[in-house]
Amino acid sequence: MVDFNTLRQKLPHAVNERLDPWLETAEIFSEMRNPRVMGSMAPSAVRGLILKSGKRHIRTDMPASHDAHFNWSYDHDHPEMQALYERAKQAQWNGSHLPWSTSVDPLNPEKPLAPLDLLDLDAARSVGINLQGPDRMRMVHSMAGWMLSQFLHGEQGALMASAQVTEAVPFMDGKYYGATQVMDEARHVEVFHRYLSEKVGKMYQVNDNLFVIIDALMTDSRWDIKFLGMQIMVEGLALGAFGFLYQYTQEPLLKELLKYVIQDEARHVHYGVLALRDHVTQVLTPRERQEREDWAYEVALLMRNRFMAYEVYEEWFEGTRVTRQQWRQLIMNSPGMQRFRKIMFTRLVPNVREIGLLSERIRPAYEQAGLGVYFSGKAASELSGDQMIAELDQHKI
Repeated sequence: MVDFNTLRQKLPHAVNERLDPWLETAEIFSEMRNPRVMGSMAPSAVRGLILKSGKRHIRTDMPASHDAHFNWSYDHDHPEMQALYERAKQAQWNGSHLPWSTSVDPLNPEKPLAPLDLLDLDAARSVGINLQGPDRMRMVHSMAGWMLSQFLHGEQGALMASAQVTEAVPFMDGKYYGATQVMDEARHVEVFHRYLSEKVGKMYQVNDNLFVIIDALMTDSRWDIKFLGMQIMVEGLALGAFGFLYQYTQEPLLKELLKYVIQDEARHVHYGVLALRDHVTQVLTPRERQEREDWAYEVALLMRNRFMAYEVYEEWFEGTRVTRQQWRQLIMNSPGMQRFRKIMFTRLVPNVREIGLLSERIRPAYEQAGLGVYFSGKAASELSGDQMIAELDQHKI
């Protein structure tokens, strides 16, 4: 296996900077365990990581191919999902009713949009990044804008994927509930875009790793892969990411917005658990189950690597003596970003376990990636949105 760190050390600075994105991509795919997973994700990886399809134009076309299942009996065929559908109908809210008149100053140190330690200032100085006075709040502004931009792009992916899932899911109560999620996702796109446009004043392009995941979900013809990718992986990590920002933002409008979104997302992940639990354990063959185990693990790695904020690096430091590798280490080791990843995976890994995709075969891979500490957490089916909000209000990690 290629030692990528040794290779980087041997390259001249200019060459290293030019090749680092390619080396990082190669490193991610060199860790893939299952050739069928690699084969299914390779076209999306080419479009996202090499062709930069998410950043070349303001619109991207993705070829979608899946069966749409009609159910002519209209029977209630999933009591737990029927109950979730009733909850979803009662919990609808109107984004226009949020207190949009709230004045927001993204550079106000008294009400920061995000925690001030998203970058470790001492570690930053050691690589030539000196953020003093207003520059520190400008960086917090950029990091918060980048984070919220990825939330927005992810929510558009969820909007499109949830519409596909509503078509593709074979049981009727799944279609009823899926329709409420399509509405939820449209509302999330609306409020995040409005907040970025009116209050933050800046927006970043979609991260390449996030694009790969969205592309892979949209173009895969298997309904359970769409469910697994969107409801368990993307929505699970989003739930943790929203929870992190909810805990640490001191801007009241953003906190209120995130409170509503978190309650919706908790239902979405619960939906995924209900839809996949029996399918994974009772319907899939051992080979199919193993492929989905590997698929979930590979997406977890992509999601972990998604949060390197390279778009901020490119805005601030590209072309300077600060290298991508130094930025990557800074993002990996800064206290705020470590808490961010911890809360995200606290919400993801237990749901992978709950649906039956965390066997003894795959656990060592999660442990090696540093994700084993989340094995025993509560799954979405054990924790409501209100409980999550109460937990976030009581405890800061």
